[in-house]
Amino acid sequence: MSSKLHDLIALAQEPSSERRRELLRGVTDLFFAHDTHGPAEMGLFDDVMTNLADEMEVAVRAELAGRLAGASVLPSTLARRLASDEIQIAAPILSSRAMSEQDLISVAGAAGQDHLRAISQRPSVSPAVADAIVARGDDDTLNVLLRNEGAQLSRQAHEAAIDRATLNADLHEAVVQRSSLPADLLNEMYFVVESRLRDSIMARNSALDPAALEAALSAGRNRLAERDGILPEDYATCELMVTKMRKERKITPEILAGWLRERQHTPFTIALSQLSEIDFHTARKILEKHDLDALAIVCRAANFDARLFLTFAVLIQDKDINAIGKAREYGGLYAAVTLESAMRTIRFWRMRRQTGDGVAAA
Repeated sequence: MSSKLHDLIALAQEPSSERRRELLRGVTDLFFAHDTHGPAEMGLFDDVMTNLADEMEVAVRAELAGRLAGASVLPSTLARRLASDEIQIAAPILSSRAMSEQDLISVAGAAGQDHLRAISQRPSVSPAVADAIVARGDDDTLNVLLRNEGAQLSRQAHEAAIDRATLNADLHEAVVQRSSLPADLLNEMYFVVESRLRDSIMARNSALDPAALEAALSAGRNRLAERDGILPEDYATCELMVTKMRKERKITPEILAGWLRERQHTPFTIALSQLSEIDFHTARKILEKHDLDALAIVCRAANFDARLFLTFAVLIQDKDINAIGKAREYGGLYAAVTLESAMRTIRFWRMRRQTGDGVAAA
């Protein structure tokens, strides 16, 4: 075969572009004629094919890339050159199982979004390659990567994906439906996503065995929650008052409803956070967003009865909403939340309080 290869190389002296295309196809045929090549022979193939490919038009390079994509071993220089070429040429090479991790990382660090998306769709994407994609990919690319269950994302990459998803609703489904997303990060999305995806989060929580739950909580404690905003000016005074009233067992359903009815949101939120053992910012977020799904979970976990939940639900709604008329709907929402699922989910919210986000120690 070596002599035949040298005969083909001799044809390279032909100035005709058509003859040189024929030469490239001939060398490519010869490359595929045998399953293995020695180092010297592979180097020769690499030099010849790379030099010829550089002179060819897009259609010829695309044809070459398509043929090489199925090879178990690729000429290294040629593969790198084609992988960084125009996307219609690069895509088959970027999907090839013969591309090394380092070559993929190199492309991911320099090429455009089309190339990053092509790499993101490989049957298998290593953590190191995924890190490179997350670092440079836009949200459309990240969406492709997250939907590929063959992509192995590191904890750091998953955290970056969550941070970006909180700002872009187009990423919500890809994040929540990703089976390998750590459970504590999944639960960070609860307050961001729509109801349909919240159901998926609750279902995942219900399926967690105790050991997996504890592992998720342990991992989450290393990711301290960021502050959601400054505390209200009356926080310190109200916190002392609520704590004193709890010790004296004076926090009753009537007191809680009265605070909410009179728009005394700070003492109500502090009491809700203490009784349910979640942090103040999470409780405040529930009230500010009029988040009845989350409120139902908190009330279940705090062992409030359905009537108290219904009272809270009516009082936190906007004045222009017929909250009283929706009482049956609210009651059904509360009934749909089981104590077990509420307790599993709220443990993730309580994690923020346990990690010391600036309120628990106040």
